[in-house]
Amino acid sequence: MLAQQSLGAFILVAANATFDPPILAALGAELRTHYDSLLARFRAALTAGLPLTEVEEDLLVFLKIAAIGFEALQPTELRGEGPWQLQFNHLRSFRPKRISQQPPQGISAPFEERAFHFNKPFMQKEVFWSGELCGRDVDLYYNKYPFAELHTLLVPEREQCLPQYLQRQHHDYAWRVMEHLGATLPGAGIGYNSYGAFASVNHLHFQFYVGSAAMPVEHRRWRHNGGEEAYPAPCAAFSDGETAWQAIAALHRSATPYSLLYRPGRAWLFSRRPQGELPPPPWSSGFTWSELAGALVTFNREVYTTLDDAGVARYLSEAGAR
Repeated sequence: MLAQQSLGAFILVAANATFDPPILAALGAELRTHYDSLLARFRAALTAGLPLTEVEEDLLVFLKIAAIGFEALQPTELRGEGPWQLQFNHLRSFRPKRISQQPPQGISAPFEERAFHFNKPFMQKEVFWSGELCGRDVDLYYNKYPFAELHTLLVPEREQCLPQYLQRQHHDYAWRVMEHLGATLPGAGIGYNSYGAFASVNHLHFQFYVGSAAMPVEHRRWRHNGGEEAYPAPCAAFSDGETAWQAIAALHRSATPYSLLYRPGRAWLFSRRPQGELPPPPWSSGFTWSELAGALVTFNREVYTTLDDAGVARYLSEAGAR
């Protein structure tokens, strides 16, 4: 990626490196060289009144990095708090908000060619694999601002320009992919946010990851998994795809936004408030499938170090559907 000598590649590698200490150790010096080169090029162009041809949202992120200095970028930190997973992710706080901050009109909207989507020519530089997977053509993208281990974006049938609205066939596909990949990739999981549930792109996509630990929502202590404790956010667990789909279809009929976590042979469905109804706390860009599954991403280090078990439960409860 760094060999592309592009701004977008620099940001992608920087975000993934600050998330993963071994990558940062291996590429830190090279990243600094790229940063210095980009900074000098942009400064010379702006001083001379010349246009910059890079993607605007990448320029904005680079401006934020330049405002604090490359050395001030802080690596991602992780800690447990009761049953929860907390994460401090500095560079992710610089990412563009796109549609995730706009109050939605319902839980679906037509695909918009003029908006950000995965068919944009500059996005093809971020694809690391394309091909057939479980009977469908898919593209796998690096996640430019990761918050999970081996975090990628899985885009099925990209050129069909499907909006972020889960059809039965794509729910069945996600279930099938999990069963297939789970056989050889322990820790594989898929996350999904509906339109109006802080999905940042209205172009059908799933978030794929391979984690070293189960998500908190998977713990046996919770009532939806057969335990005795009630989960703070509205959550239903399913062990078959048909029953899961019936619950999803009911949320479609009531226009209730939702998030999903798929694991091999299991799925957890979170009904939730529409984005915009309750503004996210200032240290978050909004609670997605990861937060609702108990892994909270924070942008402020003080919040990361002081947020406690009861505070997490309160935030999850507030995010749930009313």
